[in-house]
Amino acid sequence: MTCASPALTLDQHTRPLGVLRLSLTARCNLACPYCCPDSVDPPVMLTLEQQLRLIRVAARLGVHTLRLTGGEPLLSDRLMPLLAGVADGRRTPGDPLAGLRDVALTTNGVLLSEQRAKALKKTGLDRITVSLDAVDGAVAARMAGLRGGRIAGEGLVQQVLAGLVAARDAGFNPAAGALKLNAVIQRGVNDDQLIPLAELARSQQMELRLIEYMDVGNRNGWRMDQVLPAELMVQRLAERWPLSPLGRNDGGTARRWRYHDDVSDVGVVASISEPFCGDCNRLRITADGQAFTCLFAAQGTDLNPAMGSDQELEQAIRALWQRRSDRYSEERHCKADPVPRAEMAYLGG
Repeated sequence: MTCASPALTLDQHTRPLGVLRLSLTARCNLACPYCCPDSVDPPVMLTLEQQLRLIRVAARLGVHTLRLTGGEPLLSDRLMPLLAGVADGRRTPGDPLAGLRDVALTTNGVLLSEQRAKALKKTGLDRITVSLDAVDGAVAARMAGLRGGRIAGEGLVQQVLAGLVAARDAGFNPAAGALKLNAVIQRGVNDDQLIPLAELARSQQMELRLIEYMDVGNRNGWRMDQVLPAELMVQRLAERWPLSPLGRNDGGTARRWRYHDDVSDVGVVASISEPFCGDCNRLRITADGQAFTCLFAAQGTDLNPAMGSDQELEQAIRALWQRRSDRYSEERHCKADPVPRAEMAYLGG
């Protein structure tokens, strides 16, 4: 038996459902001020069976990419059993999970030990994206919300660098896009780390993704003057290393560039200055089963009542996506008053 092609599920702007970002926990072992993670998880969490049901139903509705997030997903004891269940489905003809082209993980890298990286690779994970917002110890500590200043920050950087080495050694090849580095850039806070971060990524032949500081949630005190536009980031890098544009893939978040010396690529995620709502294909589901059709949404849709069967859940997700009309980033400057929004760590970024 072969796996049937997934149904094309379109929203109000004819955007297909393509990417599922599933949060495994709202907790994190760092306290980045732009993210403001929770110290505890929601009281009722999705079970492993429910998570697998969600992923399988989403794949039936057209999802081709699964990204596991947090908080910090390596804190979750559900991660490895979930990956094992997904891997089993991907190997089974006729299972909707066989249609998944990509299974990825976003982590801060602190817990990415040699043993953990090997286990992730063995259990079927395709890609890892590691977040690091500074190379300098003092700046890294500030961006991660660490006490202890430079010394604590230098320790963090060394842990993340060790995690990158562990991931590479485990078979996550940066040259093939299986290992990437993310950095949120905040004007006047860590924008002096652009060149050092690029030097680090280039030394690892790894793609660096630079993310504009975003107005997600209510706790981070976001202001527009703290945003360094992606165009300026690219200009600064190009002054040091000439770049050629590669464009942005349909449904992708990053506009990408290639260094002229072909060492690696760099991408910029410009949801503030250059919104890409027009082909956004991402559905976010939190650790307690709330579905969000936009990173900037005020509230989600509770999927728990529909967890009784695949059919109920499929109907709920299809209906949710078909009525979706979100395009907050394109409309941001037309909004008269700010509205409460869910926090980034809860949503899984």
